[in-house]
Amino acid sequence: MNLLHRHRGLIPYLLLAPGLAWLAFFFLVPMYYLGYTSLQEGDLFSGYTFAWAWGNYSDAFTLYRGHFIRSLQYAGLATIIAFLISYPLAYWIAFRGGRWKNLLLLLIIAPFFVTYLIRTLAWKSILSDQGFVVDVLQTLNVLGEDGRLLATTTAVVAGITYNFLPFMALPLYVSLEQIDHRLIEAAQDLYASRVKAFLRVTLPLSLPGIFAGTLLTFIPAAGDFINAELLGTPKQQMIGNVIQSRFKEIADYPQAAALSFTLLAAILVAVLLYARAVGSERVTEGTAG
Repeated sequence: MNLLHRHRGLIPYLLLAPGLAWLAFFFLVPMYYLGYTSLQEGDLFSGYTFAWAWGNYSDAFTLYRGHFIRSLQYAGLATIIAFLISYPLAYWIAFRGGRWKNLLLLLIIAPFFVTYLIRTLAWKSILSDQGFVVDVLQTLNVLGEDGRLLATTTAVVAGITYNFLPFMALPLYVSLEQIDHRLIEAAQDLYASRVKAFLRVTLPLSLPGIFAGTLLTFIPAAGDFINAELLGTPKQQMIGNVIQSRFKEIADYPQAAALSFTLLAAILVAVLLYARAVGSERVTEGTAG
């Protein structure tokens, strides 16, 4: 006890040590080897040698610029749609769910009990040309007789949105659940309408959930390749499809590693711009409130 008392300043660092060791071993070390590989040159038969091959990065952007832009566009669209669906859903569960809250939350995460691949294959069946959805839309004249949903941008974005929807809904629910209802009642007592009370009280206090949900949805969505592979065509391929192909099929490891780092940098820039636009101080204030 005396030893702990004398070195109590070290206790926080001791508690952080396992997590830091985990990050160092499973994140920093792989990132180092990935960066090292990205600067190599050669092929699978003659072998790869480290040669400071910065051309891999220039090739990654010049040859696959369209894939990068498409990935960010699809991820952005999926994030916006997921937010528009999840916010009303999370709001209703938090404020009106009552004793059914746990069941409703279970229904949100229920798809996670099925593997990602199976869920996407299910969407392939749902959106198929002979499926129920296409038949209904054709009956309503939304789609023409030869119209289709599968193998389109709509199908890819819909699949991404569905697969990552829980990552948006759960942070929003947690943020909304923590709001003190008396603050909303006080705003209404001060003659604020329901809309104004929502805009001035509920929405600002839910900013931490919005920020977390958008990041948790956008980041993995930008690197996804399953939905584009199963629900789209080569015209809808994302950068994740190129990376997967370079690693698994072509065995061009340096180019694949450079593409991975370029994608990481693109996502980082997008996240920083988003954080600056939202304002980290506003998110902090919302948490403190």
